[in-house]
Amino acid sequence: MLNFDYHNQTRYVYGPGEHLNLGKHLKAFAPGRILLHYGGGSIVRTGLLDRVRKSLSDAGIDFVEMGGVKPNPSVSLVREGISLCRKEQVSLILAVGGGSVIDSAKGIAVGVPNSCDVWELYSHKGSVPEKHPLPVACVLTLPAAGSENSPNTVLSEEHSQRKLGFKHMGLRPVLSIVDPTLFLSLPQAQMAYGACDMLCHIFERYFTNTTHTALTDALAEATMRTIITQARILNHDLQNVEAWGQLALSGTIAHNDLLGLGREQSWACHALEHELSAVYDVPHGAGLAVIVPAYMEAVWSYNPGIFAQWATNVMGVTPQRDTAAVVHEGIARLRSWYRELGLPQTMQELTIPDTADFAAMAHAACKVYGGGAAIPTLPGVHPITAEEAAAIYNSAR
Repeated sequence: MLNFDYHNQTRYVYGPGEHLNLGKHLKAFAPGRILLHYGGGSIVRTGLLDRVRKSLSDAGIDFVEMGGVKPNPSVSLVREGISLCRKEQVSLILAVGGGSVIDSAKGIAVGVPNSCDVWELYSHKGSVPEKHPLPVACVLTLPAAGSENSPNTVLSEEHSQRKLGFKHMGLRPVLSIVDPTLFLSLPQAQMAYGACDMLCHIFERYFTNTTHTALTDALAEATMRTIITQARILNHDLQNVEAWGQLALSGTIAHNDLLGLGREQSWACHALEHELSAVYDVPHGAGLAVIVPAYMEAVWSYNPGIFAQWATNVMGVTPQRDTAAVVHEGIARLRSWYRELGLPQTMQELTIPDTADFAAMAHAACKVYGGGAAIPTLPGVHPITAEEAAAIYNSAR
């Protein structure tokens, strides 16, 4: 196990009906005016926006609003939010939505106090802002990205067609309201995309060359099994509040880095998928369902032990001497679970054209993670070169 330094500042409030207590919970974190940030559509249609407004007003919290966040949130909208917050002297960003809205809120939060253009922080890996971000709070409406308890944020830049992440410990929300009754109106596809994303957040930490990680191995395996089981329950009953609660908590644990303590981490699958969703605007979870099995097939032989352990402890494959057979059966069962949830399996199902420039996308993904290396690679149990990354894309055609 490697050295680690872990800090988690989030007050995590879970339970049916807890979104109605938002103002009471938020009051201690919001001494001044706040920005109420959201997408649109369902938050208006379900009446949630009006309930949030009322809860804030009843608590005496002054707020301004900004909607319009879309999937794969854009840096252009974040820039608008930064300008609004500076003008209105906002002291906290409240995101009401899923991962896209929370990512956008975090982008605004880090951009407001800093003089550089916010995209510079995302496009220059390892950038450190001059000043601490504004605090972020959230009401989660879609369990998936784990943004409600993570220090991470991802934005897209429309003109360059890049989708990049930024991490700062000050971006862990100070307050997260997780109310499973807010998930009951979600369509099946959103549940499936979310479960796929959660599982991959664990894969990126679990498949590692770090040894002596028995505790985090066990925690990760239990969380993966829970995601798989609860998604199956919801696939047949989207009104099951308890299953939503279990899935939501699993999504939080999957990405608050508890499962990554003391481990090398990869993020190769996310890097590869971010290029797909940046260029072709595919749903993140759908892209991961295509990328992950292809990635596993490409790298498992470099550390067969951890992949066989996953296949037996998570996917229920019977152990045997033929490690390759165990791993391949585990991957086959993962594909079957994806298919059970209606997730795509190929680039064709994502409607990625045959003319897609996978070589350019692979180079871009490696360049982000490879820094100034002479031959940039994606990290993991085996460092992936641009040529190998392109082969993974092509194997998923």
